[in-house]
Order: sequence, then structure tokens, then C-alpha cells
Amino acid sequence: MYIIEESRLRSNLQLIASVAREADVEIILAFKAFALWKTFPIFREYINSTTASSLSEARLAFEEFGAKAHTYSPAYTDEEFDEIVRCSSHLTFNSLSQYERFHDRVVGKASIGLRVNPEYSEVGTLLYNPCAPGTRFGVTNEKLPATLPADIEGFHCHCHCESGPDVLERTLVHIEEKFSRWFPQLKWLNLGGGHLMTRKDYDTTHLINIIKGLHERYPWLKIILEPGSAFAWQTGSLVSHVVDVVEDKGIRTAILDVSFTCHMPDCLEMPYMPEVRGAEIIEGDDNSQFVYRLGGNSCLSGDFMSSWRFDHELQVGEEVIFEDMIHYTTVKTCTFNGITHPSIAMLHADGKLEILRQFGYEDYLDRMD
Repeated sequence: MYIIEESRLRSNLQLIASVAREADVEIILAFKAFALWKTFPIFREYINSTTASSLSEARLAFEEFGAKAHTYSPAYTDEEFDEIVRCSSHLTFNSLSQYERFHDRVVGKASIGLRVNPEYSEVGTLLYNPCAPGTRFGVTNEKLPATLPADIEGFHCHCHCESGPDVLERTLVHIEEKFSRWFPQLKWLNLGGGHLMTRKDYDTTHLINIIKGLHERYPWLKIILEPGSAFAWQTGSLVSHVVDVVEDKGIRTAILDVSFTCHMPDCLEMPYMPEVRGAEIIEGDDNSQFVYRLGGNSCLSGDFMSSWRFDHELQVGEEVIFEDMIHYTTVKTCTFNGITHPSIAMLHADGKLEILRQFGYEDYLDRMD
């Protein structure tokens, strides 16, 4: 079961709203990291907008969050485009060819933007680096005309992943060097996501000062940030249970009733080593007492991670709790092997646990034909 804690969520939202006020910046929720729509009434107390990258996300913004989305997609399709525009306040094109094909259908309905590529990113994991050579994201400066088309009102630039303000500061040097000549023609600048301002060691004062510096240099530009992880960072856990313990070549594996590939995909993709409550992360080989791999309950051979040391022998039926499992989990889960999807719940500030969603066979069946 995924359990999101209302008090922690509100703490993050209060910090984000405070940064937005002090820096005079619009901070919006990126659905790609968090889209639990039953929590939107809480979000609406602190923020006004969201960001979408598909028709489904744009509809979620408009119909469930109650405000049109800031929308960006690597490529829009003809059959979905007009409906996306209907649900969008801002619409960013990934390429000049997409702009040429569709912009006439946006004019007067949404503010048009263009994604740009500063060719600089400090994201170390290639899978998550949007500025790697050969990227399909954004337009480089040498491809832009000296004078932008009159209906382009903003630039969108995303090149961070769970980054600190120092990374933004260094990145802005490249953004301004390559693209500031066009800023006088714009109304807004969207600096994307990856600004992990709710992390304990994040210097929010530094972030605020960076944004204030931007305002001083370009006072006409509205600055937008669209973090995803920052909203749901450290707001809840995934509670699993041991269903068996097996051993081979001296390696003990506790098999759980959840799956890394199905329910915690970033652990295998990033790779991201999650904290487990009451256990210590072990680096390297260690076959000492109470050290376990944790294995998912799917048929994928690699559906496991190593290793954690517990202070006791794990027993069948015992809880194993993965910390910080709310962002980039429920939005990326799948039903591979037909494994039952964990329920989603909210622990309210008054201590009451509300089940937001339970999953069953019908959810799996509806995805198949």
C-alpha cells in the first residue's frame, strides 16, 4: 500500500508557496511525477496551475485540478491536438516543424512557447539527461531565426533532475549566453523541473536570490518552475510484506508482495536505492547475518535489489516499508504479470487513514483486450 501523509504534503506545499511568493515566480505541479487527483483540493490551497505532457494529463489539469495546463509534448498528434489546446493555457512546441504545423490552431487560445536546448546539463544518468548529444528535446540557438514569429511568447528549458540551486545557477549561464538575445521578444521563461527545493539540504534562499537576479536582468519576463518530485518528496511510503525467504549461494532474498519493476521502476531505471525503514543499506557483497536482497514478486529475473541489513531474521508476513515512495511511483506503475497493484491511501493530519483507491482484477482486465 502506498501511504501519502497529509501533514508532510502540506509542509512541502507551504515551503513551495513561500518560495513562490518571495521569488515572484510561478511554481506549478508536474503531473509526470505526481498525479493523485484526489489530493488536488489540498494542492489548490497553495498553487494555481499544473503542467501536462499528454492529452490525458491536460484533461486531468482542466477537469480535475480545475485550471488549464501548461502543456509540453515532444510531438503533438493531429487527432489529439485541438482537445489539448482546449485544456491548455500555455502550449510549448518541441521543434520548429511542430510549431509550423500546428501554431495557427493555438493563436488566441493559449500562449505559445518553444522548448530550447542549452546543450548543458549536469544530470549524470544518461537515461534522464535531456541535453545529451542527439537529444530529441528542444531547439538549439543556431536553429532559431533572428526574429521569432510574433506568436511565440515564451521559452521552455528543462535540464535538471533532483538538482540544487547551484546547478540552476550554472545552467543559467549557458541559457543566457545562448538565448538571452531573444528574451526581449518573450513574455515568459519556463525553467522546467528538477528543482528539489523541499530536500533538507536545499538552499531555498539561494534559489530565491537566483530568481530575483533574473527579474533584475529581465524584469518583463514571468519566470515559471515546474518541479515534480519537490511536491511529494518524503511524503509517504510503500508498505509491503514478506511472502517468502529463499537462499542460493549464501545469498538470502526476501520475496515481497510488491515489485520493483511494476511498482518502483525508478529503483531499476535510475538506479535509485531506496531507504527501508529499520534497515541499513549495504554496499558490496555481505552475507552476514540478517542481510537480505529484497525481491519483487514478478517473473523478471532482475526484479530485486541488494542489499539491506536488518536487526533480526525476517519472517513471512512481516512488513517491509520503503520510504519516500510517492513521487515517480504511482504515475509509472504497470500490471506486468498481472500482479495486484498496491492500494493508495492518505494518512490525514488527524491520524485517520483514508483509502483513496484499491485495485483488482478488473483494472488488469480493462487494460487488456
